[in-house]
Amino acid sequence: MGLARLAELHGVATGYAPSPGTDVPVPDATVVSVLAALGVDASTPAAVSAALSSAESAAGSRLLPPTLVLWSPPDGAGPVTTEGPGAAEDVDRPLPAALTALPAGSTLRVEVEYWQSARGETVELPCVAPVLATTRVSATPSAWARLPLGVHRLSAEAPDGRTEQAVLVVAPDRVPGPPARTHGFLVQLYSLLSTRSWGMGDLGDLAELATWSGRSLGAGFVQINPLHAAVPGAPTDPSPYRPSSRRFPDPVHLRIEAVPEYAYVHGPDRERLDALVEKAAALREAVLGKGDKGEGAGTQSGGYGELIDRDAVWELKRAALEILDRVPLGPGRHADYCDFLAAQGPALEDHATWCALAEVHGPRWRAWPEGLRDPRSAETSAARARLLDRIDFHSRLAWLTDGQLADASQAAREAGMAVGIVHDLAVGVHPDGADAWAQRDAFADGISVGAPPDAFNALGQDWGLPPWRPDVLAASGYAPYRGLLQGLLRHAGALRIDHVMGLFRLWWVPQGQPPTHGTYVRYDAEAMLAVLALEAHRTGAVVIGEDLGTVEPGVREALERRGVLGTSVLWFERDWDGTGRPLPPESWREGCVATATTHDLPSTAARLTGEHVELRHRLGLLTRPLEQEQSEEHAEVAEWLGFLARLGLLPGGDGDEEENIRAFYRFLMRTPARMVGVWLPDAVGDRRPQNLPGTWDQYPNWRLPVADARGRPMTLEELTASPRLHRLAEVLRGA
Repeated sequence: MGLARLAELHGVATGYAPSPGTDVPVPDATVVSVLAALGVDASTPAAVSAALSSAESAAGSRLLPPTLVLWSPPDGAGPVTTEGPGAAEDVDRPLPAALTALPAGSTLRVEVEYWQSARGETVELPCVAPVLATTRVSATPSAWARLPLGVHRLSAEAPDGRTEQAVLVVAPDRVPGPPARTHGFLVQLYSLLSTRSWGMGDLGDLAELATWSGRSLGAGFVQINPLHAAVPGAPTDPSPYRPSSRRFPDPVHLRIEAVPEYAYVHGPDRERLDALVEKAAALREAVLGKGDKGEGAGTQSGGYGELIDRDAVWELKRAALEILDRVPLGPGRHADYCDFLAAQGPALEDHATWCALAEVHGPRWRAWPEGLRDPRSAETSAARARLLDRIDFHSRLAWLTDGQLADASQAAREAGMAVGIVHDLAVGVHPDGADAWAQRDAFADGISVGAPPDAFNALGQDWGLPPWRPDVLAASGYAPYRGLLQGLLRHAGALRIDHVMGLFRLWWVPQGQPPTHGTYVRYDAEAMLAVLALEAHRTGAVVIGEDLGTVEPGVREALERRGVLGTSVLWFERDWDGTGRPLPPESWREGCVATATTHDLPSTAARLTGEHVELRHRLGLLTRPLEQEQSEEHAEVAEWLGFLARLGLLPGGDGDEEENIRAFYRFLMRTPARMVGVWLPDAVGDRRPQNLPGTWDQYPNWRLPVADARGRPMTLEELTASPRLHRLAEVLRGA
């Protein structure tokens, strides 16, 4: 009983419900391990008793929790502020419930952090306890209503002399929404090669796609995979969802020729640079199957053609960037670089230091000399001085990448896109990466994030990603989370959050244990959502939550209340509470991005032809006989096509593959969804999934270029000229 109470006080579940009416207890050993990762000793009954006494005493004596949230009134009635958006008349607003417990006569002070300003002022607030019978301040004018949006420091002093400090997040009631209903493309950027990219899609290609689709097709957004910095290796993990850092982008996405210093390379360095450009062209042509072996060469290699080789691309680009680094920056460029360094501060210095140390000691920081494993040690400080040139090099790469991200965002805006570039936030980081090193105290040691057993995976999942400690986040005022969002939202029209349920709870798996021996750990969802709403408001960015799979009751409602769009995939939208049949378009939720598929699912062409079942069969991934899988898949596809025909979306009845795909997108455009996403490979009939869950080396995940229905890789230029793509685009524009 003591262990259960101790776990409850720290947000650790002692049981979970994988389905309604089914309760599964969590092993005590798991609870003990998870508590240990939170700094709580529960290894013996005596330790449990001592920890419980300490936790209850601390909870009873605190005047304030570490972080509180004050929501701005809805419907645009924001707080009064002298800087930034959100000015309004004095209004009452709901106060954090924790303030109701303050002793009468307490004094509150707020040190204000103005929006986009380093200035601050202290606002003294009256004792609130006597007037909180309805949890609303009735005094006029209300000091609370004058607080600007931002992250402020709140101090409380009780009559008995006790004092407490907390962080007060004043956030808008909702995140920004799309200015208009719109449609756009979903694509994995690395898979989108143009005739100018170096063996994988880059930020120049992103700008071109945004400009073309916005101006020519009326698209409102382009959603891409995470561009987070990867952990270097041999080979590098190609998954964009297990990065070294989520805060900083990977310079492998740079368009080398678009770096301004490229034009000023002369002499022997120009010869070296030109040679790299030639090698890059050969690498690109090999991926596209247009090299020395002739048109279409390589498309049968291993059944997948030549694969995108991120390491080969980075080897060439790094060599080119070393050359460009020797070109002095002009005065204006130098001033811009200095401003970037000042704005990014210690976070960038830590990231660049990790990159420099990884060049010397390898990318696994846990195997570095002991002193270097601590970013604040004397040994690391000495290493920073020795490696100053390399730290500057990696800092400059971050600046260059940030600049090209800004260019792509600007291109989308100038093309008239309603939303623009939709960036993606992975659920976590690699345990050996830069973020885990720089913020090691914020991550739970010896723990990995995953998913519990469910109907689709009886063994559960272990993603190999260390989770943030909720206690450390709260004590810091969510500083690591705020910094992450600020970095991602700098040039984003919208942000997609992978596994958005992680804002509420995550499945923690102790090291050495199977995923079945994990448990849920709760986060302060209100604080996480408040910080998200605040940072999205500051940039005007839309927020999209990937809420597929097992979702705890109340989570979708909480997200909807804050304006976070969900993700609705056609094949999963059924009347689960009734007939089980496909959900009529008018019954879909409005607050979502509606899609036919995702990067983790078969393309629509593969669904229609059944090729994805045959692929899983060839790889030995089916758990039932092939004939049974094919029969069920055929029945599901036939059911959907019949449904589309009855809705009048297939005028000629069951058509050919291309017409059937257009019918699916006609259906999506008939839903009330605020955003409709077109999987770009669907537009040209690509059969191959970009990622096949459950595989590692059996399938080339994250390494395939976009291809046509025959598996022939297509360039961006060929895509934009594709008659098939334009016929689908007419469906979207007509709807």
